[in-house]
Amino acid sequence: MFKLVKERCEVLVNNFKEIPLDRKLILEKIAQYIKNRLEIGTEVNLVYVCTHNSRRSHLGQVWAAVAASYFDIGNVKTFSGGTEATAFNPNAIKALISSGFEVIKKTESNNPVYHVFYGEGESTDCFSKIYNHDVNPSNNFAAIMTCSDAEENCPLILGCDLRIGTTYNDPKAYDNTVLQDEKYIERSNQIAMECLYVFSAVKNQLA
Repeated sequence: MFKLVKERCEVLVNNFKEIPLDRKLILEKIAQYIKNRLEIGTEVNLVYVCTHNSRRSHLGQVWAAVAASYFDIGNVKTFSGGTEATAFNPNAIKALISSGFEVIKKTESNNPVYHVFYGEGESTDCFSKIYNHDVNPSNNFAAIMTCSDAEENCPLILGCDLRIGTTYNDPKAYDNTVLQDEKYIERSNQIAMECLYVFSAVKNQLA
């Protein structure tokens, strides 16, 4: 894992006390799902869902992959999707780069594919898509709803074993303001901390 990414994880892990109890109870349900899948030797698929699959859902996909690696928990794959497709937002990408990630654009289009590296040979691919796109699992997955709009307007996600809401405020509200970069990093850190908390709980339950 890249040094800066690992250092960011270490800081966040040491501040789990900042996560409210009601949030921890939700996150522990995700941890229990992951633990149950691992105990029966089955691949764990996590799909982070937001309306436009441009900001919060991609941050969930990336940080969940990092958290699994940080706690050395294998057989986990992370994905993201939306109720419509747009593009991976440049401000969200910038927030990840500021945390030590290497982001490489692999295609040129209105909706590029990005390789997001968090270590040597450790990466996840990000581009905007609807949640049931062919690259995402069609069954045996957890759908983690990262925005209230998707949670409210997507009443049925076919094929998921678990649907759970971990909604976050949208940093889009600060686009083109003096607080833009600060708020994207704040949201990235929040999502990162909660992903790390989930996999910390998995690690403890498997111990």
